[in-house]
Amino acid sequence: MAIALAFGLTSLKYSIGDFSRAGPGLFPAMVSSMLFVIGAISLIRAFFVDPVKMNLNFKNIAIIMASLCGLAVISTFVNMIAGIIFLVFCSTLAGTTYSWVRNVKIAAGLVVMALVLQKGLGLNLPLY
Repeated sequence: MAIALAFGLTSLKYSIGDFSRAGPGLFPAMVSSMLFVIGAISLIRAFFVDPVKMNLNFKNIAIIMASLCGLAVISTFVNMIAGIIFLVFCSTLAGTTYSWVRNVKIAAGLVVMALVLQKGLGLNLPLY
């Protein structure tokens, strides 16, 4: 919540504008306010829910980090579609169950989303 508040207050130094003509401070203000609300809801919920011991599984952390690094490397040297597929199939190794059918569906959804971002919004994504 403190980080969201810091970014939100900093974004107020820029012109906010309105939704039809957004200024440079509108997007960071919106994102930081949403993150602050999520943090506030989590904080309030913590008073009503019994605490649960958190176990750190360093193997799973390493798998997730390796999948993110693999996405970056594969996207740079091959293409982003291959990187997305690697990310999905590698990161699900950290879960309790593994389903290649579910992985294919998730990867297909992410590839479609990336294509929408590339074609619809004109983002420069190295998809293929």
